[in-house]
Amino acid sequence: MSSDFETYEQDFSTLTAEITNKIGKVPKLGGEEKKQMVLNVEKQLEEARELLEQMDLEVREIPVQSRGMYNSRLKSYKQELDKLEKDFKRSRIAYSDEVRNELLGDDGNSSESQRAHLLDNTERLERSSRRLEAGYQIAVET
Repeated sequence: MSSDFETYEQDFSTLTAEITNKIGKVPKLGGEEKKQMVLNVEKQLEEARELLEQMDLEVREIPVQSRGMYNSRLKSYKQELDKLEKDFKRSRIAYSDEVRNELLGDDGNSSESQRAHLLDNTERLERSSRRLEAGYQIAVET
């Protein structure tokens, strides 16, 4: 039984190494290539979950006196998978410079023009406020 567990461990370590490699590539890709890589990693993560389930079943078959060591190894594998899933989630939403520039505009002068526009609007708002106050004063006086 423990040989099955060790076989699952080897498969899991190989699979997690592949997943880690692909997770590192995801943010650098774009378009259809990125979608394919994301789908591939999702399939491999599901496969890793299934391996952990198989290991869990194997641990239940092991005699109680030996079970503790295998349970601790299984627990560390589950933590490793959780970490991989978090890393994958981060890599999926990480934008490359091209996508970021496309979304935010790659124009470096846009922040200066936005600042100037904001200052103009602030000035206009102050003038309008002064006119309203003057109108209110006139209304109070009459």
